[in-house]
Amino acid sequence: MALRLGDEAPNFQAETSEGKIDFHEYLGQSWGILFSHPKDYTPVCTTELGYVSKIKPEFEKRNVKVIALSVDPVDSHKGWISDINETQSTTVNYPIIADADKKVSNLYDMIHPNASETTTVRSVFVIGPDKKVKLTLTYPASTGRNFDELLRVIDSLQLTSQFSVATPANWKHGEDTIIVPSVSDEDAKKKFPKGFRTIKPYLRYTPQPNL
Repeated sequence: MALRLGDEAPNFQAETSEGKIDFHEYLGQSWGILFSHPKDYTPVCTTELGYVSKIKPEFEKRNVKVIALSVDPVDSHKGWISDINETQSTTVNYPIIADADKKVSNLYDMIHPNASETTTVRSVFVIGPDKKVKLTLTYPASTGRNFDELLRVIDSLQLTSQFSVATPANWKHGEDTIIVPSVSDEDAKKKFPKGFRTIKPYLRYTPQPNL
């Protein structure tokens, strides 16, 4: 069964390029991103893994742990990591799950028969500190993922987990947010001391609360 937003992210134990892990223990009290790859030595994924290693400090600033998955074994991962480091001018600095038996892939519904019965689709799961799934994305094998967009989504998710706000279309860190409709104007005056502007009764903007 497909995982839905708000479901608990299934726990698992697995071998990785950095040793054996228990997934929930690995995440601890952090946010997490789990992203899958069809197999090792694939061109688009090579660029993705390299890019994620370069921006890992941005994830760490947001208390996010990164972990990848591929259906090949650890020895293959280590050879692929060497290629990634060479071709992408970086150092892969996070674990890659070895999922040769496809246990994790099936647990997270990463194998879609209409796409391929043997390899994972390129899925992304953002998981909160409560171990609940906050976001899912599925990409075709031909389109590289936008990890800058994932950083933007995490900024939004973390903001809205703390305050009674949502974020509008194309929102970026530092821009105005939207007060959720369940907050009355009276409560909004208390919750948002920077004030707010009303476009419609259901559309009220306020400066980003945590700045």
